Amino acid sequence: MGFFDFLNEKIAIDLGTSNTLITYKGKIAVDNPSIITINQISGKIIAVGKEAGMMRGKINKNIKTIYPFSNGVISNFDATEKMLKTFIKRLSSLNSSLFFSSYNMIIAIPCGSTEVEMRAVQESAKRLNAKNIFLIHEPIAAAIGGGINVLEPKGNMIVDIGGGTTEIAVISLGRIISGQSVKIAGNTFNEDITQYIREFRNLHIGESMAEKIKIKIGSAIHNLTSPPDNIQIEGRDLLTGKPQQIQLSYKEIEKSLDKSITQIENAIMETLSEIPPEISADIYNTGIYLTGGGSMLRGLDERLSRTTELPVHLGEQPLKTVVKGSDIVLKNLDRYTDVLVQKRR
Repeated sequence: MGFFDFLNEKIAIDLGTSNTLITYKGKIAVDNPSIITINQISGKIIAVGKEAGMMRGKINKNIKTIYPFSNGVISNFDATEKMLKTFIKRLSSLNSSLFFSSYNMIIAIPCGSTEVEMRAVQESAKRLNAKNIFLIHEPIAAAIGGGINVLEPKGNMIVDIGGGTTEIAVISLGRIISGQSVKIAGNTFNEDITQYIREFRNLHIGESMAEKIKIKIGSAIHNLTSPPDNIQIEGRDLLTGKPQQIQLSYKEIEKSLDKSITQIENAIMETLSEIPPEISADIYNTGIYLTGGGSMLRGLDERLSRTTELPVHLGEQPLKTVVKGSDIVLKNLDRYTDVLVQKRR
């Protein structure tokens, strides 16, 4: 470490549709839902992150809940800036010198991001006093965070299922040689669950309840080796309008998610069909690496393995691999320069 390294603090950010994670001094300092609530009359921020998440569906007409990201990209620039500013202020409370020194920032973005979307991310970061801003594609960051040597002349396939997008990428020599960004992921699963319960159980549930159901009994296959117990859920009966409670099984949720998971499978098969035979040979031996919060759905690794006839590996902390990989790159810029998104002239 150089003598003046303290003047260049390092911040890595994973701007997720569902969660924003930030590392500072090598540790995850912020892990919060990507939500902000504001007073529509005064424009004042009411809550950000976890506190705002607890208010979902329980606020009055003068308070608005905003989700700054949609399908993995910024959809509300003002809200994004306010949210990040709040999070970074929390970091400054850990180190009062943070805002008196310059700092380097790396931000993970979807591999399908357009030039306009990338510029928007950089502009937001500039207004947060970052000295140098680097961008990295999420699948590459996830691979590095998962312990894969992406700089080798060897093919690796990453499937990163986040909140807004599923990033599918084949990486070799630090570059994505084939891949796509599919707008089907964890939030789509929540919508599928909500729609199924509405159509088949005549119950209207909120976003938070759908998320709870997905976590408690969500499944990608019909016959789990260790199935979760049925759960009781509450909502509004569509026929009577009264509050109602029903019991749900994981098999019902598997049925509701089948169509969306099939679309992810199709995208994976399409990507596999486009890669060179030498890379196919590598992937046949190494398999597919699954990461992101959506990858924790029960039985998903098993289902994808059946479909592709390849081994599928699920990392230990799939929610954190992207931000961890981004942090590693920022600390070792000399080594990882080639994996960064190159600025176009």
